[in-house]
Amino acid sequence: MPVSWWPIGLFFIIVAGFAATSLALSKLVAPSRHNEAKAETYESGIRPLGEAQQRSDIRYYTVAMLFVVFDVEAIFLYPWAVVYDRIGLYGLIEMVLFIVLLVGAYLYAWRRGALDW
Repeated sequence: MPVSWWPIGLFFIIVAGFAATSLALSKLVAPSRHNEAKAETYESGIRPLGEAQQRSDIRYYTVAMLFVVFDVEAIFLYPWAVVYDRIGLYGLIEMVLFIVLLVGAYLYAWRRGALDW
């Protein structure tokens, strides 16, 4: 193992140790009171109505996919902003094209009624 990798290995060991210690301590210290209400599917105090295998509206999945698309946009914007001074005009043009495509997709979904409840 190269010498430059030992801090990463040490960090991994510390993280794994912290995770194992946290899980073990929570298992030992946490109160264990099992009852019928905690064994139910939903622990809200309200008995579940209907079956668990219900169909969901397609609009739910459409909104979820749109959220993922715009979340990915935010993920791409941060590193682009960090290295903007090094990539210059080419990076600006690429990001403008990326944002135009996403705005176009958003407008398409909006016009098709995907965001209407």
